[in-house]
Amino acid sequence: MNHLTLAVSNLERSFRFYTKHRLAEPVVRWQRGAYLTVGELWLCLSLDQFSPVQAGYTHYAFSVSASEFAERKAALLAAGVTEWKANRSEGESFYFLDPDGHQLELHVGDLRSRLASLKQSPYPDLQWFAHPCVAHLNADD
Repeated sequence: MNHLTLAVSNLERSFRFYTKHRLAEPVVRWQRGAYLTVGELWLCLSLDQFSPVQAGYTHYAFSVSASEFAERKAALLAAGVTEWKANRSEGESFYFLDPDGHQLELHVGDLRSRLASLKQSPYPDLQWFAHPCVAHLNADD
């Protein structure tokens, strides 16, 4: 993925939200936008008309270490964010809304830990493909 652009209704509020809660690192900012980074991903906040839509399970997840999870979740809750979903999958997760209603997640774990979990407890009709991400799973047999 090259970058992710989020339409925001108030640039100052969104910029503060993403930087204060350490979801992204600021790079540049201008009158109608900002570029931040999330690891290697380039995140653009773009001042634009925005109206939240029912996004179902569509969301954007941010990695957090297990040692920081409780503190970061508590800080978000203290800031008054809305929790939009309870976690029911592998790894600790906190699902919350940004100031414009974008559905976000703090997640402990990665694709490797999720795949290991699926090996132990597969989803119905799960199909595995020949992909480098799954090679380590078969090496453990």
